[in-house]
Amino acid sequence: MQPKRTVLHLGDPVKYNHDIYKRFASQFNVVRPSDEERDRPAFMTALRERRWGNFDAIFRPFWNTGGEMGRWDAELVPLLPESVKIFASAGAGYDWADVDILAKHGIVYCNGAAASSEAVADVAIFHILSAFRNLTWSHLAARSSNPQEWTNAHRCVGMTAWNPRGHSLGIIGLGSIGYTTAQKAYAAFGMKILYHDVIRKPFEQEDPIKATFFDKLDDLLAVSDCVVLATPFFGKKVIDRDRLQKFKKGGRFVNIARGMLVDEEALVDALKTGHLFAAGLDVFEREPHVHPELTQMMNVSLTCHNGGAAQNTHTGFERLAMENVEKFLLKGKALTPVNLHLMPFNGVNGTV
Repeated sequence: MQPKRTVLHLGDPVKYNHDIYKRFASQFNVVRPSDEERDRPAFMTALRERRWGNFDAIFRPFWNTGGEMGRWDAELVPLLPESVKIFASAGAGYDWADVDILAKHGIVYCNGAAASSEAVADVAIFHILSAFRNLTWSHLAARSSNPQEWTNAHRCVGMTAWNPRGHSLGIIGLGSIGYTTAQKAYAAFGMKILYHDVIRKPFEQEDPIKATFFDKLDDLLAVSDCVVLATPFFGKKVIDRDRLQKFKKGGRFVNIARGMLVDEEALVDALKTGHLFAAGLDVFEREPHVHPELTQMMNVSLTCHNGGAAQNTHTGFERLAMENVEKFLLKGKALTPVNLHLMPFNGVNGTV
């Protein structure tokens, strides 16, 4: 019998999927560094000392803990033992991990987007609806306790509000979250789904939502009544000042991806000039700080990076991280890899 493979567990103990963890722990030797050992200098020292031996996988089941060592970059990743082949983490975004460097060292990175798709897409729908129906204006007036503001909103909100039905929704990044958003917008509002991605989706995915693919992002922006940003952060902005000018005049913009993908100063200017009619933001360029002008705009809905904030998501993150490790180490194929195209070996099908 082969010895059990070792999994490095980063963060708090499992909270939700105890039955799955029982199975997980029976299959692997699970080692969990202490809180103190997860501090970056201490963590790097432990790796140099091979304190946890030649472990095979890294498992981070929660978003709020397990990231104390900071960015997984060219300083940290090379310290990992060569035995490590998979890093499975909670969270949809991975701007804190250089997945290209992980790939260079033969490590498959798996995120938790599949577990958060439903929740994040719901928040996207909230912001889309708010942007079309002027709901922030109405919401703020109702909470003002000012009868004049209430009456003004009651009489005037509808003058520039539109139902989403029949309007075009341009989605940048039709991954798990983008596609779920498209499904909801198509089914609930009858919106016309347009999308841009690095790779066109197969007909089997496009047809149920009648999606139209745009090879060039600027062409998508020019015809979309509302644009939703749903792509990972790869080190540079997608929506900058020049690109904002490519948007359809009077269009709307929703960001449920990453704040660093957008030049917020340029976004503020586009809203002030009226080039953009409205915006909905769940993420911000300098979190937890929100651009002060955005907070004063009645045509901008704001939430505190709560896209995935649902109990279903937390449970799913935890479960999916364990299942990714299991499938990869025991079956040779991960469930949600994001950097296979960067791997030095043939990882096209997610196999070891």
